[in-house]
Amino acid sequence: MTETEDVCSQYLKAARAALDAIEATQLGAVRDAASRFARTILAGRLVHVFGTGHSRMAVEEMFPRYGSFPGFHPIVELSMSFHNPVVGANGQRQAMFLENVRGFGPVLWRNFATSPDDALLAISSSGCNAVTIDVAAEAKRLGMTVVALTSKANADASTSKHESGLKLYELADVVVDQQAPPGDSVVWIEGLETPVAPLSSVTGCTLINLMKAETARLLTDAGQPPKVLTSACHLGPERARLLFEETYDDYRRRIGVLYK
Repeated sequence: MTETEDVCSQYLKAARAALDAIEATQLGAVRDAASRFARTILAGRLVHVFGTGHSRMAVEEMFPRYGSFPGFHPIVELSMSFHNPVVGANGQRQAMFLENVRGFGPVLWRNFATSPDDALLAISSSGCNAVTIDVAAEAKRLGMTVVALTSKANADASTSKHESGLKLYELADVVVDQQAPPGDSVVWIEGLETPVAPLSSVTGCTLINLMKAETARLLTDAGQPPKVLTSACHLGPERARLLFEETYDDYRRRIGVLYK
């Protein structure tokens, strides 16, 4: 076996093991989270989805990518997720600094007219950055249900940056575990001091889609099937275009409750 095959095998083996662990241990939490999300959406309220850094990918995986639907409110702060400049203005150093600024939660939620019927899906693999914990803590103070998408093993090997000392999973009503290892990366290469290839992108987006699918099932069973952003290959170009517009109109209507 070549070195290239070996490192590829390492990652694929780790991904398969994590997905098997999700199936074996996390489906109860997935269904619990989806049930709470469906109740929120059926009540005409929003499931807020928040994450910084690479967790932005999981936020946008929930909505508004194809195969998703209104009811979820993606919150992405560019100052903590616009990473492609890397250095200079909007650089990664600033983003990582801002992730641990105190008091961000109340400032964020002051922008919206929230309700205790709302829910928050807070996403952080380490579950230790101050901003995500602060956003979740303030959501709880406002009466929202809080679901954490995090890696407990990663969190337990890390130190909370929040002034309370809490980690994200310690204040959530439901914890959905990404099954990512401490430090997240899973491939070790001889002669290289540190591992490469993070796992939580695969497992986190898998869990997002499991929660999404279960929420869609519950909404449909309740007689309120969601409007889903759908490819033309499923419905034909005209119907897909119409559904595209209807989906965004539905989102605009739903999001309006946050500004009343």
